[in-house]
Formats: sequence, C-alpha cells, structure tokens
Amino acid sequence: MSRLNFTLAQEAAGSKARAASFTTLHGEVQTPVFMPVGTQATVKSMTADTLRTAGATVLLANTYHLLLRPGPEVFKQFGGIHNFMQWDRPVLTDSGGFQIFSLPNERAMNEDGALFKSYVDGRVYLLSPETSIGMQKDIGSDIMMVLDQCIPSTAPHDQAEAAMQLTHRWAERSLRARGDSPQALFGIVQGACHEDLRIKSAAFLRQREFDGLAIGGLAVGETHEERYAFTNLATEHLPKNLPRYLMGVGTPIDILEAVHRGVDMFDCIIPSQLAQRGVAFTSQGKFMLRRGVYKLDEAPLDSVCPCATCRTYSRAYIHHLVKADETLGWHLLSVHNFTFYHRLMAEMRASILRNDFAAYYTRMRPELMRTDEDNPARPSKPCRKRGPARLGDYEIHRSPQGFNSIRQLSSGEIMHSVSPPEEEANLLYIEQSALAARLGSDPGASPAELVIWDVGLGAASNAMAALHCFEKHYAAAPEATRRPVRLVSFERDLDPLRLAARDASYFPHLRHGAPHELLRHGGWSHASGLFKWELHEGDFLEKFSVAAVPELIFYDPFSAKTDSPLWTCEVFARIAAHIGAQSAELYTYSAATSVRVALLAAGFFVAEGVATGPKASTTVAFTQARGASDGSAVARG
Repeated sequence: MSRLNFTLAQEAAGSKARAASFTTLHGEVQTPVFMPVGTQATVKSMTADTLRTAGATVLLANTYHLLLRPGPEVFKQFGGIHNFMQWDRPVLTDSGGFQIFSLPNERAMNEDGALFKSYVDGRVYLLSPETSIGMQKDIGSDIMMVLDQCIPSTAPHDQAEAAMQLTHRWAERSLRARGDSPQALFGIVQGACHEDLRIKSAAFLRQREFDGLAIGGLAVGETHEERYAFTNLATEHLPKNLPRYLMGVGTPIDILEAVHRGVDMFDCIIPSQLAQRGVAFTSQGKFMLRRGVYKLDEAPLDSVCPCATCRTYSRAYIHHLVKADETLGWHLLSVHNFTFYHRLMAEMRASILRNDFAAYYTRMRPELMRTDEDNPARPSKPCRKRGPARLGDYEIHRSPQGFNSIRQLSSGEIMHSVSPPEEEANLLYIEQSALAARLGSDPGASPAELVIWDVGLGAASNAMAALHCFEKHYAAAPEATRRPVRLVSFERDLDPLRLAARDASYFPHLRHGAPHELLRHGGWSHASGLFKWELHEGDFLEKFSVAAVPELIFYDPFSAKTDSPLWTCEVFARIAAHIGAQSAELYTYSAATSVRVALLAAGFFVAEGVATGPKASTTVAFTQARGASDGSAVARG
C-alpha cells in the first residue's frame, strides 16, 4: 500500500494531463508540482521564507552532496533536514545516481555501487543502494529515490539494457533497505531512447511496492521531440494510481509538454541558474536583463506578476544589478522566476480541474516560447548562419552540470571538466592567494608593482578572475591605496581563447573588452593605467626569462599529459632561479606526488592547497620559508 495516499482528482479531456494530490510526512502536495533544487540543503540565493512566499511546496536535495558535507551525523543531531534548514514542507532526495553519470572519471563502479573520492576531504565513499537509502533516512526526506545508473539517452541498445538491468537490481535492494521506514520511495524507469527497454522497465517497476515512479535518463542528450515521445511512452505504461516524476526537466515549455503527456512532478535548476545569468521568465516572454535596452526602463519586470521583485523594482535597477554582478540581482530574479514557475503550475492545475486543459495547452505553447517581443534581440533580416563551435583542435563542451568549457579534440581532455571555470579560478587562484588583500597598499607609500604570471592562458578564466578582482578593488579602495598590477599571460596556442571569445555568450567571464583587445594587440591596459595585461605567445620555456619577476604564479598548463615538459624539476628550478632572492608563491591545480616532488627538488617549499571540484587538494609552493609559514595551507617541506 502506498505511503502517500495518492488521489487522482481529474484527468483532462483531450489530453493526458491530470490533477492529483498526495500526503507526505510534512504535508499535502498538489500536482502538477515543480520542486526547486536545493542540492546542498539550500536553493541558491533563496531563503526558506522566500521559497514559501514564491509558492514552493516541495524541495529537492541531493544525497551524494549531503553525504560528503555536512554528513549524516549532522542530520542525526538536528533530527533531519527540515529542522536543519528550517523548512517545514516536504523534501524529496535524489539518490546520487546523476552524480554517477556526471562524474564518470571520478568514480569506479561495479555491482555493489559507485566508489567516489570526496571533493571535501579526500575520503573514499561507496554509494550503494544501501548507503544511499541509509543516508536518505538520516536526512529524513519525505520521498526517497532508488539509486539508479543514468547513462546518455543516446546510448546504444546493449549499454542501455545493461544499465537498465543494473538499475532494476539496485531498485530491489533499495526497497529492502527502506524496510519499515515511513518515508516514501520512488523507482526510476530507465532505458534511454529505446522503446522496448522503456516498456520493460516500466513493467518491472510497477510490479514492485513503490510509492511513485520516476522517468529518468532524459534531458541528457536527446532532442526535444525524442524527450516528448519517450515521456509519452513511459506514462502510457505507468500506473494511474501513483505519482509520476520526470527528473531534471525543465524549461516552462518542457513542463507544459510533459504535463500534457501525463507527468505530475518536476525539478530543475533552471529558475535560479538562469536568474544568476540575468534571465527572467515573464508573461511577455523570456527577458535577458543584461541587455542595454533595459538600462533606462522604468517598468516593472512583469506587470502581471505579484512577486516582491515586480512590485518593488524597475527593469533598469535589475539591469544595473546584473551588469554589476551583484548577488541581489540574482536573488531578485530568482524570486521572480520561482514565482513564475509556481504560478504556471497552479494555472495548469486549475485548467485541468476545469477540464479545459487542452485549450490552455494550445494557447500557452507559443506563449512559453516567446522572447521579449517589444525589444527583439535579433534584427528582422535573416542572420548569417553560425559556424560550428570549433576552432582548430578545440570545441566548446557543454557539461552535464550546465556550464561550458573548452575540450581538446586530439586528447579528449576538457579544461575545467567538473567545476565552472570562473568558480575554480576564484577558489584556486584568487581567494587562495588573497589577491584582493595584496591589491592594497599603505596610504602615502610608493607601492611596488604586483606581477602575476598566468602560465597557461587557455580561455582566460584565471586571468579574467584576476582582472575582475582588481576592478572590484579599484572601485572600492581609496586612490592612495591602489597598487599597480602587471598580469603576464603565457600561451602557445591561442585557439581556446579565440574560440571562447567568439562565443562569449557561453562564457560569462569573457563579456569584457580586455580579452578581445589582448587577442588583437597582444596587450590591454585599464583606463587608470594601474592594470596592465601582456601576452607572451609561444613556448613558455622560451618566453619566461624576459618577463618581469612574479610575486604570484598561477600555474595552469593544460595537463601533465599534453604539456608534460612544463611539470619537471628542471623547469621549476629555472623558474626559481629567475625569481632569485625575491619571495614568490606558485599555485596549481595539480596534487600529483610527482609534481610536488619536482617542486621540492627545485628548492620550493611545498604545501597542500584547497580542494576544488573532485580534487581533495591542490598544491601551493613558496620560494621562501616565511611564505609557507604565513600561508593557510599545511607546509610539506
């Protein structure tokens, strides 16, 4: 018997859309419902109060991330996630199956489960059906998900069938691990884009005692048409007396199409992720608030929206916040986007209950695909067709986590494969080196120029992070305390930067004139003259001897595999000799023992750096012992 007491209130005529309700340990849920994604017990930029006000009734949290941090002992101490994050409504926990899919190079998988190395402390964890359910019990979620193996929706039949069979075995183990817990448990239909497998998977799961069934393995590579077709196929073979959950979808139009095909529940990071980029979903279409057309616009964001953002602020103010990268802009747009999503779900439910959803669906399809028609972003005349997102040996790579990076075709290696480039640059190089503090000087003093080496320019994520840090300091600091900066970038192949700059819409950190000027003229200077960026194109080993002696080195060659000559003791010794008696610090993403040994042999003092992405640690090196003792890392030599 279902633990959710699912009640189907209405099925729409001329559609498979349905309105239903079910009862969890923390209250009733009415469907169709959208669940904001609170991966780490928080929905980015939102508080529990703003989520409630926006209309959220269920949140999603992620078992894998919460297992690593804060860990099960914290949830046991607080009696579960609800008290921990002060959320008094239902919570659904994902099992960690998507992390098995999205981190293929950071885990080892077998029948038992997946072995992961923690990006927090380096410990190795086994994520199995039993440990996943055990952690979900500790979290205290209202709805738990079975551990599944998600693969690309375009995978060949044999791979999809093997993953489906493993998912089925893990589903049965998850049921046994759930035991007599009052928490609900959903199974997950897999089978990629293969009709026979989807039908088999649905048939297998509906014979087990699940409280709901999810459709997994979509929105991971297939076309929109394929997504709609396989969603429809799955719901044809799912029981009517259980809730249906389409995982990881989606945009407003995707949700409308899935409700039309009989889906009840949805989750996606899009409302907050696009808000961070300055995008708003409105009754007049999708607005890109970064565009200059809104600079003097006194109108509210959406005149028919009741949210606090639309009642209080103008488009011009939100445009300003977005352009200035102020977190308030992210928050205000998130408040609006979540309100838009929850109003959309309420409208769909009301139309189903009135039994006129078919007409509502026909009317809303074009509405939800509109952009700002009053301020069209493209000219009316035909635009030139864009070429492929490739240049030379590189292409733009879209990660499963939703950010873009550069992939080398010949090696298959990806720059910043797990973490967004700007996040990794800030954590590993800017924050760890305390760059913001170094930019200041004593009033009245004649500050020495701060020289930064950027070894491995790539797509300029590290260099632009340093420039953005300088610009924030310049805007806030008194004139007498501003220290001049010389950023020296070394790169033998400029195609990654040329490609990323050509498609800067995919790379927010390049929406600035500096990298484009650097490519054209080999250098760029801030209007104040206090920041100078110079490019040394060619072999680093031939170029660095004529460069200014650095205080900071951001050592970021592509990899030891593709740039192996740059990771030797001989190279590090040459760098140390060039620095001489001055104090300098070197930061690098590598935590390889061979790299640390090479640095030590070259005369550096070596320390353990911060963790980033899946890496448990990175490396910091100092030319003088006092640098190691002053740093926050633990010195190794």
